[in-house]
Parts: sequence; structure tokens; C-alpha cells
Amino acid sequence: MEIRPFAIERYYQRWEFTAELMLSSSDCESLTIAELLEPDARERLDSLWLGYTEVAGSPELRAAIAARYERVQAEDVLALAAAEEGIFLAYHALLGPGDHVVVETPCYGSAIEIAHSTGASVSLWERHAQEGWAYDVDRLARLLRAETRLIYINSPHNPTGTQMPAEIFERVLELARERRVVLFSDEVYNGLEHDPADRLPAAADRYERAISLNSVSKAYGLPGLRIGWLASRDPALLARIRELKLYTTICSSAPSELLVALAVRHGDHLIERSRQLVLENLPLIDALIERRAELFTWVRPTAGPIGFPRVAGELDVQGWCEQIAGEVSVLLLPGTVYGQPHHVRVGFGRANLAQAIERLEAYLG
Repeated sequence: MEIRPFAIERYYQRWEFTAELMLSSSDCESLTIAELLEPDARERLDSLWLGYTEVAGSPELRAAIAARYERVQAEDVLALAAAEEGIFLAYHALLGPGDHVVVETPCYGSAIEIAHSTGASVSLWERHAQEGWAYDVDRLARLLRAETRLIYINSPHNPTGTQMPAEIFERVLELARERRVVLFSDEVYNGLEHDPADRLPAAADRYERAISLNSVSKAYGLPGLRIGWLASRDPALLARIRELKLYTTICSSAPSELLVALAVRHGDHLIERSRQLVLENLPLIDALIERRAELFTWVRPTAGPIGFPRVAGELDVQGWCEQIAGEVSVLLLPGTVYGQPHHVRVGFGRANLAQAIERLEAYLG
């Protein structure tokens, strides 16, 4: 297995814990354990046995996760060591040489690179800034082949902050269903739609061969717990993925499972907390882009805590971002990590956004 260097994570490995202020975060403001714990949960945590947990996740955790879906049951859930493991396991359990994958782009790098590492051929369902990041389903249909085994989609979308319209989602489901293709739906920003009326149902609830990916890292603001999950109503698909998990993490952290079960049971509250912060912060980014219209243009986000402005001119965007991080300790994410060298990703899900913007503008002069 050969995997190319992971551009986005290599960039964050260099800068995330060096820069003081994050202006590119894909997650929302985090909580402390004390803020998360219920009155009786502290006692449970203190008395928790720190042995191995179940491969699929504790019954408590899987039941809490399943309750977030309409048709998914506890046995349809596989707990993971964060969402990244879900991409790796699903691709390697379900794909191999001779298979074909279609990946919506731009996207988180592993959705493409892990697909390549399986030996499968990969086609990109490209969305373009000059088209307003529109979804061309006819373009998707033309990419499908007899050997297509999986379609990867992500909505709400990283990095553009756009949301797939319901009618497009239905057409994607229809294409997958007609061909019995697995639809891998990355839903880690579900709940952060700026208008709740735009929220899509989970793919796993709508199509029996869909796999929904989620975690508590983004909308819940709990990336430090390192727990994600896959949900699918196809037991054969899930069994193949679970078998491969025996070669990776085997099982998850017992304290994290307890805390995540608690968080998921209070998911409506935690996600709404994040959504409100996103809505409060978005006008600050709007104002920045308006003031710096000679530098930035964008398709305004409609979902999630991130957006993807274009930077004017022929600037070396990655070098510029690194210069800002090194000189004033504010971190932007260059679009080069998405194959989009004229863009930057901005994040507006953190509480100190105003401070980060103020320092960036002082640098820009």
C-alpha cells in the first residue's frame, strides 16, 4: 500500500500548535470535561473500569448514536477512533484493484488518497468556484462505470461551507440505488446548517447501501475525545469493515466512549451551541471580506464553520499563509492542500475569532 503525503495534516502538524490564533479551524469551540459532565456522570467516570471495550463500541454508545437517526438501529453502528479511521476502514474493506471510486472534490485529502491506496481507480466529481460550487449531477452520472463500487460525498461541505440541495441529494441517491453502488456520506458537519430547513437526512436512513460517517469532533466541539462512527443498514458491509478494524484500533477508549455517549444524548444542545456561535461569527468574516474586497472574494457559506475565499492575484498562497503564521501567529489554511492554490480556508467556529481577525488585519495593514 502506497499513500502520498497527507498535505492538510502535514501543514497542521507544522503550525497548529505553534500559531496562537486559529483562523482556519474546521471544528467548533470545545468544551472541558467539567462542562460536559452531568451531575452523576463524574461518579461514573471516576469508577470506570479501564479495560478493553467492545469492538463495535459499547452498547450505551451505539444506542445513543442510533437514536440520532430515523431508521438506524444500535447494531447498525460501528464506533471508531475518530472519523478518519472510518474512511480508511471502509475504503480498504470494500475496494481493491479493478474497482472504481467517484469522489466529490474539493475534499478532505484522505477521501482521494486512501482510495488510491486500495488500488482502485479514482474519478473526481469536481465542483468549481467559478460555478458557485454548484453540483452538476449529470457530470457525476457520466463518471459512473460498470466497475464503480463507491461514491463519496460530503455535506455540509469541507472546505467550501456549502450545503447539497435536497433535490441534488435525492438524485445522487437515485444514481447509487440504480447501480447498487455504496454511497459513502461524510456527515460530520450535520446540524450546522445555517438554516435548519436545509438539513438533509442521513444517507444511511435513506438508502440501505449507504454508509453515514460522523463524529463528535466538528459540530459537537469535542475533537479531543477522538470518537467517530459509521452507520449502515447493510449488515454485510458493516461486518466487512468491522473485520478490518481488528487490524487497526480494535476498540476505542473507554473514558471517551462514556463521555461521547453522554455528549450524543445531549447532541441537540451541544450542536445548537456550536451553530449559534457560527451564526454570530459569520458576520465578522463577511465584514472582513467586504473591507478587503481587493484581496478576497467568496461564495458565502450556508452550512458549517468554514468558508473558502479566493485570494486575488497570483500570490503564493501557501507561502503567504506560512508567513502570517510565523510573523503574527494567526493560522489560515492554504487551498493548496485541496488542490486549490488560489484559495484559503477560513474557520469561524471558535470564540476568539474577533481577536484573530484583528491581528490579521493589522498584519495586512
